[in-house]
Amino acid sequence: MRALLDTHVLIWWASDDARVTRRARTLLADPSSELWLSVASAWELVIKSQAGKLTLPEPVTSYIPNRLSHYRIEALPVEMRHVLRVGELPPHQRDPFDRLLVAQCLVERLPIVTGDPFIARYQVETIW
Repeated sequence: MRALLDTHVLIWWASDDARVTRRARTLLADPSSELWLSVASAWELVIKSQAGKLTLPEPVTSYIPNRLSHYRIEALPVEMRHVLRVGELPPHQRDPFDRLLVAQCLVERLPIVTGDPFIARYQVETIW
């Protein structure tokens, strides 16, 4: 199965956080899963790390590539069509990163692995 990871899912999965559901863990651990992390999520991690709102076990500049490699996650670039799709979304959520992830899911026809109830308000398939 193909799926986009919400930012918090990468952090929680990498730290073996109990908040990751069994269903999500099964998908994430399945070697046949095609997992994606948006470049927007990487940007969010950098911003929060630099602002002191997020503490990671290593510098964010190595944390992200190391986790992508370790968990066989591909980076999903942000394209103009993704950004323009944000402009068509209803205002269920104000978080610009989440809105971009939703738009990427819609454009790329990907479900999103997330525990965020606001994302579930959009017309995207959520896995949790």
